Amino acid sequence: MTAKKDIKKVVLAYSGGLDTSVILKWLQVEYGCEVVTFTADLGQGEELEPARRKAERAGIKEIYIEDVREEFVRDFVFPMFRANAVYEGLYLLGTSIARPLIAKRLVEIAAETGADAIAHGATGKGNDQVRFELNAYALNPDIHVIAPWRDWDLNSREKLIDWAEKHQIEIPKDKRGEAPFSVDANLLHTSSEGKVLEDPAVPAPDYVYQRTVDPEDAPDKPEVIEIGFDRGDAISINGKPMSPATLLTELNEYGRKHGIGRLDLVENRFVGMKSRGIYETPGGTILLAAHRGIEQITLDRGAGHLKDELMPRYAELIYNGFWFAPEREMLQAAIDKSQERVSGTVMLKLYKGSANVIGRSSPNTIYSEAHVTFEEDMVYDQKDAEGFIKLNALRLKLLARRNMNAE
Repeated sequence: MTAKKDIKKVVLAYSGGLDTSVILKWLQVEYGCEVVTFTADLGQGEELEPARRKAERAGIKEIYIEDVREEFVRDFVFPMFRANAVYEGLYLLGTSIARPLIAKRLVEIAAETGADAIAHGATGKGNDQVRFELNAYALNPDIHVIAPWRDWDLNSREKLIDWAEKHQIEIPKDKRGEAPFSVDANLLHTSSEGKVLEDPAVPAPDYVYQRTVDPEDAPDKPEVIEIGFDRGDAISINGKPMSPATLLTELNEYGRKHGIGRLDLVENRFVGMKSRGIYETPGGTILLAAHRGIEQITLDRGAGHLKDELMPRYAELIYNGFWFAPEREMLQAAIDKSQERVSGTVMLKLYKGSANVIGRSSPNTIYSEAHVTFEEDMVYDQKDAEGFIKLNALRLKLLARRNMNAE
């Protein structure tokens, strides 16, 4: 185990909020080390320059503030959506999928700056500590990780604020009292947990929702949009080509307007406990519906059903922090192979919380109107079905006879 005295420089995942501001100072006090800050613009919708100024006032010399929105959507969100990944049937993995990118940059910056360790602000109760650290170790097995929430005795909001005031750390005014809930946000979603949300029997207050209007207050008139796909990735809206992050931003606005993508979920954390979260994934919910729509006419039954069998395992790997694990990469290779001809356009109707596919077309369609028509056709002999049924019924008939004779 690395001793504190051996840590000379640490790269900290830094938001500029109360927790990471305290961690920054705590690292300087407890380790006597130099701190490098990394702040990622993942589309959380917050101004990041205040984080730079706070880091500068804390004496930080190396400050990394990076716009990684395009990389986030292109290299992490889109590959995940090719799999139609949802955790426990409902959660679109908005927080989970951001962690490997942050871990990747922490490790890279540590190498660039000659740092001995990285540090994060995840607590010892949640999933994020696992995600940050598993992904970091997968990229650098020798990296040292500091997780202050597992080491210090500042185990309450009151103690945290008292320590901050003692060390003259700026405290946001809304942090002086008990925060009503905790929020994580990026371009894909917002996640709200804790405090007023801890009792799963009590409906979430309206003010928890930040990215979507109440579906009841959404426009009374439906809106129809068309999303274009190429090899499983969305590339356009209403015929207008867009970059990955720009497209997701646009879909978020459609989802916000129509109250799409709200989820109240009690999930199973990797560490063993259940937790209740309120998620808003407006653009992602529309994108998932559209992607399944284009797959309906471009994927063979065998490939589509196999994808659906693999998906829960794939989603669980992302949720648990195994993005860079070989099994996730193996599954990704299979998923990406399935997407080679998943191209075309999908038409959706957006209305009061719903995103419903109402049309789809593709130059690679497998759909044959000639085969499925109820009218007379020249391509399918219905008599062929009799032999098909008899062969599939053979084992069932043998079983039935045995069971009848045994009675």
